[in-house]
Amino acid sequence: MNSRDKAIVADLVRFRCMTRDDIAALHFNTVKHPITHANIVLKRLRRDGIIDCSKEWRQYVYFPIPSIKKDSAKINHFLAIVDFYKQLHQHEPPMLFVVEPKYGKGNPEPDVFMIWQRTPMFVEIQRSIYSDKVMKEKFSRYTRYYHDEQWKLESWQPQDKKVFPRVWIVSETKYNIDAPFKVAQSTDVRSFLASFAPSLKEGGKT
Repeated sequence: MNSRDKAIVADLVRFRCMTRDDIAALHFNTVKHPITHANIVLKRLRRDGIIDCSKEWRQYVYFPIPSIKKDSAKINHFLAIVDFYKQLHQHEPPMLFVVEPKYGKGNPEPDVFMIWQRTPMFVEIQRSIYSDKVMKEKFSRYTRYYHDEQWKLESWQPQDKKVFPRVWIVSETKYNIDAPFKVAQSTDVRSFLASFAPSLKEGGKT
């Protein structure tokens, strides 16, 4: 495999699944006909048994090997994470982007941890409306984690000042959140930047 093949496979592993257009946007955006080139490469990778795909969608969905189940209820969720990542890329690529990081039992379960525009963030990408009870439980985990201070030991932390990540909720619904750390809410990346870009320019302070 060449370097682009390896990058495509690495992204499939990271995101769990991607559409052809996702792959074209991220890995063929410098060529004249990205969709055509993506189709050629993806066909070859499938033929060689390096990746797999499902044809049960409006647009083929591609998977690494081994992969999640091709009828998994989480496919749309993972595709929403890819779409969010593409939105970030239009402004600035993240320095770090981890899908569904694990922090141990009882701790937060964010959809993404990332460092973007010098700011560490936990991201909650919500395609459905959560009840107040569910949101309260979700943020109680973040609050316990905040007070536990284990986050100060993360490898990405700066040496001079430890920073608790901002929590960013990406949703069409606005929630009433009471937390001892900074929380941002927006419908997408563009609306987030319109509201919070000045605070990011201050050096990623939370």
